[in-house]
Amino acid sequence: MLRAFLRTAAARARSRSPRPAQDDDVLLDAPDDRLAPALVAAARGEHGPAAGLLAGTRENAEWDHRDRYATRLAAFARSRSEWLDTWRAAAPDDPDALLVAARLTVHRHWDSPARAELLRQVIPAVVAAAESAGPDDPVPWRTALDAARGARAGHAEFERLWEQAVRRCPHHYGSHVAALEYLAAASPDAHGECLDFAETAAQDAPEDALVRALPLHAALTCPTPTAVRGHRRRLDAAADRAIALSAAHPAADPWAAELRNLLVQVLVRLERHRDAAEQLRLTGPYVTSFPWDRDTDDPLGGFLRVRADVRARVAQAAATTGTAGSGRPRSGHGGRVRPGDH
Repeated sequence: MLRAFLRTAAARARSRSPRPAQDDDVLLDAPDDRLAPALVAAARGEHGPAAGLLAGTRENAEWDHRDRYATRLAAFARSRSEWLDTWRAAAPDDPDALLVAARLTVHRHWDSPARAELLRQVIPAVVAAAESAGPDDPVPWRTALDAARGARAGHAEFERLWEQAVRRCPHHYGSHVAALEYLAAASPDAHGECLDFAETAAQDAPEDALVRALPLHAALTCPTPTAVRGHRRRLDAAADRAIALSAAHPAADPWAAELRNLLVQVLVRLERHRDAAEQLRLTGPYVTSFPWDRDTDDPLGGFLRVRADVRARVAQAAATTGTAGSGRPRSGHGGRVRPGDH
């Protein structure tokens, strides 16, 4: 793990170079500078840095960061849980330890053939942990929403949990993703309904809120070329909004990597290869398992194949037309949505 983090630091230094990231530069699910020390300490069996990290996100109402860090810590605890066991023994009522433990429970049951039954059994404990977290924190309720989705809970039960989450934070990205995925699973062909939900959430959110990228996530509910053509205008608008959100983050930023990886996949589906190439440049060496793991058991290989194809298409278009890329014109504003366009 230490070698992996050293590689991350080296890759960040190399990312300042104008040359594109090479295959041996690429890092899968690299932590940012705040999460990395907590994971290194957890590998040594120490829970203090993880506790401090999550306490800070709770005290500062950094709900999107809190959600992502809790998810990554729980994923690490699936294989190395000693640090979490020690933490829970030392502070059994700590809301941050309870959050990671609840997320770990959901993760462990998710891939089981008996997922629905197992998650149905743990929902009361997950909800109890969420209720003890305080009046402002939506992240434990996002965990409860995931558990309910995996348990195939009825609409009334899911809506009750959803109301608890959005009452605490109406623009929390993770809660909206959980609701979007529940809607998509309940109505697999309801692409328009998923886009309606996502667009409403995005339009009501502040300009810098991550939930403004929710329509990009909803684009994944359009899995076929026919579905893409049927909603092309809305999918282009979702991509444009996410491009604007991406532009607010520095290049080679691990925090923005998941947004940019998802954006690349959607832009490729839309055959906007020039825009995809720009997002590949901005993401630098940082590859995230999502969204590539939706289509393959080898997300890194899937990313590399898409990246190679995008570069080849852009180079071919440049050689053919003498321009720097391909894709249809974007109404004279460079592929980015302007205020009021949506």
